[in-house]
Amino acid sequence: MITSTVPKVTRRAQARLGIFMVAPLMILVIVFFLFPLGSSVYYSVVDFDGVTANPPFVGLANYVRMFTDPEVLHALTNNLIWIVIGTIAPLVIGLLLALMLWTVRRGSALYRLAFFFPFVLPGVVIGIVWGWIYDPLSGWLNVALRAVGLGSLVTGWLGNPNTALYAVLATAIWAGFGFAMIIFLSALRNVDTELVDAARLDRTNAAQRLWHVILPQIMPVFLMVTTITLVGGFSVFDIIFIMTNGSIATNVLGTYSYSNAFQLNNISYGTTLALLITALSIPCAVLLNRLQRKLSLQGTSA
Repeated sequence: MITSTVPKVTRRAQARLGIFMVAPLMILVIVFFLFPLGSSVYYSVVDFDGVTANPPFVGLANYVRMFTDPEVLHALTNNLIWIVIGTIAPLVIGLLLALMLWTVRRGSALYRLAFFFPFVLPGVVIGIVWGWIYDPLSGWLNVALRAVGLGSLVTGWLGNPNTALYAVLATAIWAGFGFAMIIFLSALRNVDTELVDAARLDRTNAAQRLWHVILPQIMPVFLMVTTITLVGGFSVFDIIFIMTNGSIATNVLGTYSYSNAFQLNNISYGTTLALLITALSIPCAVLLNRLQRKLSLQGTSA
């Protein structure tokens, strides 16, 4: 009789322990994700201006407006440019720097600190300082171009519609590649150097060793950094707003949503645009996360 009740008691205790451990996370998910998401869906189907207590129901009118708004396509195009360049460039720069620092012994801590320092700076500070650098009259960039005889390239980098987005993007890349470098450098510490040495003895070049030996071993970490950087490209806002105040040339979905919601008092339409950002970013994050977990499990089983 006793032996038959022990497993039941054990299972019940394990179930209670599991609920107890999961409950805090579930509460956080409900409060900070599900409830705001539900509120956003509600505001997207009404016409709320931030003042009216009982906003009228408009159904899918905000969604119809969103899909017929030409500025949404322009902002989405800027987002895609940001995602492609703003994801690839930090990954490539961070990985190359990590590879160069991998075997450095003297001064490696100083190099890591120097490259990682921009990442911990507040976005406001970065935006203001780089705004001075891009100043059309006395900015360091234009002064340097004139000094080396490239005065024909001098322009108002943040005021020129052809260069504004890429100027802000360059600033974001400068501020973000240090994070990728530190994570990659940590992952490289776990790479099997014997395999690298064996590949070197087989007379493979550096690119072949990177592609066939090093990258497969750090691929889960590489996908993790890719996920963080890529999702950040969908929701980018602060650096663009600080440096250009969300001008038309640099408009992305985040700044366009903000301007509608808080500058034009069109809360419902701004919320609908924010839902579009969520709908685009979550599937990418889920797919990359699943791929990362799959590769991690393969590495563990191997």
